[in-house]
Amino acid sequence: MNLLKLRTLLQSFLLEDIGDCDLTSSAIFPPDEVGKGVFIAKADGVISGLQIIHEAYQLLDNQVKVECFYKDGDQVNAGDTIAEVHGPIVSILGGERVILNLVQRMSGMASMTRQCVDTLNDGSIQLCDTRKTTPGLRMLEKYAVVSGGGKNHRSGLYDGVMIKDNHISFCGSISKAVASVRENIGHMVKVEVETETKEEVLEAASAGADVIMFDNRNPEEVREFVALVPKHIVTEASGGITLANLAGYADTGVDFISLGFLTHSVTSLDISLLVR
Repeated sequence: MNLLKLRTLLQSFLLEDIGDCDLTSSAIFPPDEVGKGVFIAKADGVISGLQIIHEAYQLLDNQVKVECFYKDGDQVNAGDTIAEVHGPIVSILGGERVILNLVQRMSGMASMTRQCVDTLNDGSIQLCDTRKTTPGLRMLEKYAVVSGGGKNHRSGLYDGVMIKDNHISFCGSISKAVASVRENIGHMVKVEVETETKEEVLEAASAGADVIMFDNRNPEEVREFVALVPKHIVTEASGGITLANLAGYADTGVDFISLGFLTHSVTSLDISLLVR
């Protein structure tokens, strides 16, 4: 994760939650009273976002000491102590909710990604995310996918060309769209084209696409389409692929499978901060 961006995000999130002060904690505890808390996993899963615990407490109060017992991408089980914090109670409690919200969400995404990797059970195919992320949290959510064993698709509209159905409809054809892009971008930028038919796959390959995506195709169609694509062009399957049917895409020969649900509809991993 970009450390500067992470700190900026955390500062904004902490200010949103704490405002001028934590009224409850500051009314009960003197600022110099210290205590210890532990972050406990309450369900089995894959942990992600541990750096957030350290950076959030550094922003709040550098007197809070953090010790993590796992690293991102590790499997944890219900009852495991993930991290321990020691320092002023007001500061420990002030950062609790923001930290838990983020680490629980990221760990849920890492856990789902790992489940998908295990379900597919095909080391020749990489699973990746999409741009279907929570506004403001994309960096964190894409990091969580990597923690779970996945890969990242483009980070945004700015770092890769993806010619989709609406681009093609407005432009008139895949060939025209690719030619226009090639005239206006540098040689370092990859060009991906979304396709739905054999004819579109062949046109995209002929037009010089770097990546061809097969949209909403079943495993049999993906196998058929992969056979049409020259080996130097990367292939991707996306759309209509769920955890329930993912295993059927094993051995299709496709290079990547992108899954929007890795970030837009997962259950957070249950984690609590308990006083010791």
